[in-house]
Formats: sequence, structure tokens, C-alpha cells
Amino acid sequence: MSVFNRDESADVARGARAIVALPEMGGEGRRDTDARLAEAAGLAEAIGIDVIEKLAFRIRGAKPATLFGSGQVETIAQSARMHEAELVIIDGAVTPIQQKNLEKAINAKIIDRTGLILEIFGERAATAEGRLQVELAHLDYQAGRLVRSWTHLERQRGGFGFLGGPGETQIEADRRQIRDRMAKLRKELEQVTRTRTLHRARRQRAPWPIIALVGYTNAGKSTLFNRLTRADVMAENLLFATLDPTMREIGLPGIDKTILSDTVGFISDLPTQLVAAFRATLEEVISADLIIHVRDISHPDSEAQRQDVEDVLEEIGAAGEEGAPILEAWNKIDSLDEQEASRVREEARRRENIVAISALTGEGLDDLLTLGAERLREGASVYDITLPVSAGEAIAWLHANGEVLNQVHENLDVGLSVRLSGANWARFQANYAQ
Repeated sequence: MSVFNRDESADVARGARAIVALPEMGGEGRRDTDARLAEAAGLAEAIGIDVIEKLAFRIRGAKPATLFGSGQVETIAQSARMHEAELVIIDGAVTPIQQKNLEKAINAKIIDRTGLILEIFGERAATAEGRLQVELAHLDYQAGRLVRSWTHLERQRGGFGFLGGPGETQIEADRRQIRDRMAKLRKELEQVTRTRTLHRARRQRAPWPIIALVGYTNAGKSTLFNRLTRADVMAENLLFATLDPTMREIGLPGIDKTILSDTVGFISDLPTQLVAAFRATLEEVISADLIIHVRDISHPDSEAQRQDVEDVLEEIGAAGEEGAPILEAWNKIDSLDEQEASRVREEARRRENIVAISALTGEGLDDLLTLGAERLREGASVYDITLPVSAGEAIAWLHANGEVLNQVHENLDVGLSVRLSGANWARFQANYAQ
């Protein structure tokens, strides 16, 4: 049982007045400043924090003690006093000593990007595995700082602690308890991972291809998932609305049944603790036969978001020659003005493996499904198969999942020439071969 209480954490955070401070380190290819500030504010608002001001500061070199320069720290402090802010969110990495010094100088709680994302995941994770993964990630992060937000586990107030807590006490004892708790969590997760591996093996033997939706958070994956499956997965204009994977069956042109999986949204600078902790969840992507990368093509940082997603796919081993085929769905075309939408549609038509869509209105979805079916059938070979007449289920499966080129009845047998993808040939062998 988790020592943290998600509901209490949400109560502590909800309604807190906060300032977002963005340290811009400079360099080529920076993201749009306004978009970065909006994203940071969106992360905060995802757990009910009231963002009252957003500030960006150009930093030539991070100050070891405070990250920001002294004048910038004073600007943040003045803003916090003026707005009576209880919290300052730094949209970047903050060391424990920087956090401590900034809290003293500004007289407000400090939380960095990693801590904020961990808070969101702590509130949203719904499954037992997700809760274990988030708690382990939090403890890994927390073990290195223990500033203001940690007390003995047996007296923990609840929640993940960044946004409230009675103070730092008996640090060494706490560190020992953190290490013990992390060891216990790892053992529990090993058992969950073994169970997940068995379930995945059964799915891979199942006679249907798996399609995984991936994309930057708030790109519209869940809206697309709901549109294609007529499901009611949470789909809001909210960062990290989906944390736990959901699977439903859909049909594609010429393919009777496929499994569609909605996955957690990616984000830039995702905490390394969470990349490791959610590797098991992201393995749903590794085992997919087709990946649909949903992009918010209306976002000013759409190209940078694409790179973030591709970096994570590469990190988990789902990209490259060994990975599944990847299609790009350029979503939210309905959010563009007509001239820009026409330009995007034309560019998508000229490029391979890209479809311009609107998950909200349904535009382009038929083209997306048709292209998906084509990619699933790519690399197909023709197989000559002989089955007994009584094997009606296997014969029907071949008609539904392959292209039957010829079928001949001979006494009590049926001979078929069928074009099948490599994945479907493996499925047929696993399920129907004698």
C-alpha cells in the first residue's frame, strides 16, 4: 500500500497562487518563449494551481547558488509579494541548494519542472502499477534533496509533499526509510512487470495487430482514440489527461479487427525518473505493429514536439529499422485558418506516411485508417496453406486478415494462397498452425 495519499496532495495544491519563472539559457533552436510559458502554466493548471503571472529571464550562465542573477531573483520576489503568491514554479531543473536559497530569498515555496510533473503524475495515476511507478520516481527524486518537504514516512501528511509539509526532520533516518521503501517498491514492480510480460505475450499471440497512439501531451490522442473507438476516455484540453494505457478494438479497411492503444503523452525535459519508471507502460509501444504519432500541427512548437517524441521512441527502442512503421497524423487542422490549413493539407499530401486530420471534426480519418491498413500489410508474402474443411475459424481469420488469392477444395481439405504480413503470418502460426 502506498504511503502517499493522492487526494490530500491535490487538496494542498489546488487553488495555490503561483508565479511561473522560465530561465532561458540561450542557444540555437530555442522553443518559442510564449509557448514554453503557456506549457508550464498548463502543467500547473492541470493540478488546480492558479498561475497569476508568467516571467521569462535570459540567463547567460546558471548561478550555482540561485540559478538566476540577483536582480532577477529580486524581480521574482517583488512579483510574489505583489501577487501574494504562495508558490514559484521554475520551468527548468533546480538543485537542492538553489531551491533552498530561492525559497529564503523569495519567501515562497519553490518547485521545479521535474517536481511539478511528478505532482501531476501522482494525482493522475489510476492503476496500481501507475501508483507504484510514480511513488518510486518521486522517492528517487526526493532522496537527493529532502528540503522542507519530507518527514518520517509513518507521519507523512499525504500527497507527494512538494506543495506542503511540516518541514525537514531527522534527515538520515528519513533517507534510510526512503531507501527501504524504494527497495520494497522495486520488488512489487518486478512482480507487476512479470505479470505485464505474460499479458503482452498473450496479446502478441492474439490474432490481431496492435496500433499504438503516441504524441506530445495534449496533441489530441485521446480525442482521436474516442473518435475511432466510440469510447469515452478522458479527453480534455489538459496536459497529461491520460496516464494509464487504454486499449479498444477497431476495424481497418481490409482488416477485420485491430487493437488500438492510447498511451501517456510525452513532454520535453521529461524527468529521467519518470522515463525509467514508465518504461513498462511505454513497452506497449514497443510491442505495437504500427505507431501513429499524433501531432498538434497548430502548435507553434509542433516541430520541436515532434523531435521530443522521436527522442523518447528511440530511447525505448521503438524507432529505427527494428521498430514498427510510424505514421504521422497532423491533428487539429480545424484550429488553423483556411489558408494555413490548405497549405498543411497540401504538404501532407506530398509527403509519405503523413495524413492531415481533425480528431474533433473527423476530417482525414478515413485516409488515416486506409494508410494504416496499407502499412500493416506491407512486407507481405504469399503463403500456400492447407487446412481441413472443419477449420472454419482459421479460414475465416485468413480472409479477414490477409488477401486470399486462391482457394481450392480437395476432398476434406481446403487449399489457400494467402498474402499475409510477417506479423500476421506469425499470429496465424501461433494460433492456428497444427
